[in-house]
Amino acid sequence: MNARPFPLPAGRPRRRHALAVIAALFWSAGCGAADFETAVLGPRDAADVLVVQGSTSLRVFRGVLEDFGRRNPALRLVYTELPTQELYARQAAPGGRPGPADMPRADLVVSSSMDLQTKLVNDGRALPHISAQTRDLPAWANWRDEVFSIAVEALVMVYDPRQLGPGQVPRSRRELLSRLQDPAQPLAGRLATYDVRRSGIGYLAATQDARLDSMAGALLAAFGRSNVIVSDSSDDMLDLLAQGKAAMAYNVLDSYAQKRIDRGTPLRIVYPDDYTLVLSHAALIPRQARRPDLAARFLDYLLSREGQAVIASESGMRPVRSGAAPVPRARPVGLGVGLLVYQDPLKKAHFLDLWRAALRLD
Repeated sequence: MNARPFPLPAGRPRRRHALAVIAALFWSAGCGAADFETAVLGPRDAADVLVVQGSTSLRVFRGVLEDFGRRNPALRLVYTELPTQELYARQAAPGGRPGPADMPRADLVVSSSMDLQTKLVNDGRALPHISAQTRDLPAWANWRDEVFSIAVEALVMVYDPRQLGPGQVPRSRRELLSRLQDPAQPLAGRLATYDVRRSGIGYLAATQDARLDSMAGALLAAFGRSNVIVSDSSDDMLDLLAQGKAAMAYNVLDSYAQKRIDRGTPLRIVYPDDYTLVLSHAALIPRQARRPDLAARFLDYLLSREGQAVIASESGMRPVRSGAAPVPRARPVGLGVGLLVYQDPLKKAHFLDLWRAALRLD
C-alpha cells in the first residue's frame, strides 16, 4: 500500500463534560484474573439497550460515549473495555461467546486490532451495514461493508523526561537500535513494548514493523539483549513510565499518551523520524448481535461529521473524515485482505516463535 497521510485534528481541546455515567461495574471476563471496566449510560428501565464491547480505553472513549448518550437519552448504552484478543475470541467462538452470565452479548465490537476484525469479517462473523455514512468513507476505511474505520491512531515512542535528557532520546528506530547496542546499555531493563503473545494490536504493530523495516529483526534482537519489559497494553506501558519503572516505551497509541500528558503526567511523545505507523480503530456488527439496529445507529453516529468531530475533540483519536494536518511520516495501514497474511496460523506461529526466541522468553 502506498503511504498516504491521514488527517489530524487541528488541536486537542481539554474541554471536560460532567460525567454522564450513572453506573460503573467491574466484571471478571474470563481472561486471567483481570477486571474489565464497564460504563453504563442511560435509564435503567430503557426499552432499548445497546451493548458495545471495545478495546478503546474508557479514559479515551468516555467523552464520545457521553455525547452519544446525550443525543439518545431514552437509550441505555453498556460499554465494556476488553483486550483485543478477548474481543476476537468472543466473536470467533461458535455462536459468539457471551462470557459470564452477567455480561450480555455485544451488538457492536470496536477494536484497535484491525487485522483480527478483518479476520472476523472474512470468517463470516459480521453483518453488513450500508448507509449514507458508510458510503461517504474513503475506500481504505470500509471493507466489504462489514468492517469500518471509525478513527485512526499513530503508534509512537513515549519517554519520561525525568529519566532521559533531550540528547538521550532516540528519534528514529535506527537511533533506538544504536542506544540499545551501546555497551553502556542506557536502556537496559528500562524500555517497554507490547507482549505480542497477549496483545492483538501489539502483534499487528510488530508484524507491520517486520513488513516495513529492514532493521526490524536487529531491533527485536536488541530488545532481547536489553531485557525489554513486555506489557499487555498502551495503558500498562504508560503506567510503567508514570511510576518510574520504565524510561521509554515503543509503539504506544498516541491518544492514550496525550490523555496522560493533558492530565499532568510528565511524559513526552516522539513521532519517529523514519516512519509512523497509523492504524484504525475498526468497528463491526457481530452476526450474533441482538440489536443490530441500535449498533447501526451508534456506528452511523461515529462515522457522521458530528461524531467525527467529537472523536477528535474528546478522545484525541484522529477522525477518518477531516481536512486537518496529516500525521508526520505516516505509514497508514488500510482495512482489507492484506491484513490476513499474518493471521495465517502457520505464519503466525512462526512469527511468535521468532519473537519469543529473540526476546529470550519461555
